[in-house]
Amino acid sequence: MLTPGDDYPLHQLPEPVAFAGSDRNFYDRYFFNGYSPDGEIFFAGALGVYPNINVMDAAFCISMNGKQHNLRASKEMGMDRLDMKVGPISVEVIEPLKSLRLKVSDNDFGITANLVCSARHNPLLEPRFIRRNGPRVVMDYTRLTQNVSWSGAFALDGTSHNVEALQCWGTRDRSWGIRPIGAQDAQPHVPPQVPQFYWLWTPINFENGALFFHSNDDAKGEPWNRRAAMDLRGTLSEFDDVKSNAVYQQGSRRITALDVQLSERAHVTLTTGRHFYMSGLGYLHPTWGHGMYHGGLEVACDMLDLATLDDNGFENIHIQALATAEIRMGDQLTTGQGVVEQLLLGPHMPSGFADLYDFYKDPTA
Repeated sequence: MLTPGDDYPLHQLPEPVAFAGSDRNFYDRYFFNGYSPDGEIFFAGALGVYPNINVMDAAFCISMNGKQHNLRASKEMGMDRLDMKVGPISVEVIEPLKSLRLKVSDNDFGITANLVCSARHNPLLEPRFIRRNGPRVVMDYTRLTQNVSWSGAFALDGTSHNVEALQCWGTRDRSWGIRPIGAQDAQPHVPPQVPQFYWLWTPINFENGALFFHSNDDAKGEPWNRRAAMDLRGTLSEFDDVKSNAVYQQGSRRITALDVQLSERAHVTLTTGRHFYMSGLGYLHPTWGHGMYHGGLEVACDMLDLATLDDNGFENIHIQALATAEIRMGDQLTTGQGVVEQLLLGPHMPSGFADLYDFYKDPTA
């Protein structure tokens, strides 16, 4: 089947663009976040393309005034991967690797947006993520990450907020490849295993650049995918032997502080604050998980009351915690702002986690 994408020189297979290899779990995804300097406003958006199950979905979320508002949409995509509009939510590439538009048109739920993110530095290519469970490939994907500044506005219940006037920074990423999407596989892994995934991701903005650290650890605490890099005034530095130490809230798996030793002369301290719940974008959501089929087109909205939400509930365990950062390079101290994304499932020996979802217990308490 030919689609408009076939008129662009983007083919990676001897097939029309509509076909993406043979793995049903192939995906192609945009992610965006933004936040005000005072931390009072946090917004995020995403759009996912799932060529081999013929579904496209999108979401836009606003967290402010003690509430998180989640607008979500899903459609049958008709095998056209370039029609990046799902109900009221759309993504437009204005200038590749430099500028993109995230738009939410009028709808029945009182949330609209016309936002443009502009690159603050060249995109960073993260190491390829490959993870198997026995013989089965669970993940095999690539991601680019880029910190951005925001312009434009969003509106909630008739009140408009100009993000440029608020001086909002944030991060956007693009990932593509294979990871679990849509309905779960009916055939379980053999032999059965306790799910384990320890994920930290910390994109940080500061005045003259950007800092990135991420880590995927196994149950013993050994990283199977880790990277730290800093873009300072357009010059990229990478750090090889990076160590991190997390401080947890008693009775949870929430990280309240994260120390990252980049090198002998470079050290970062991250202190976390308000939480954004990634379920708003479909992560771990029982109904709006990525690639779930909702028919031709469905649009829905819900609201999370942050004062009464069960922070330890399974649906809520994947978060981005807004964070302040202190970056010490020798005798020089720089401050910044970003997030500490946390998805901590299963055993992690250094943290004292022994099972799927037990909580931190202070050994001195």
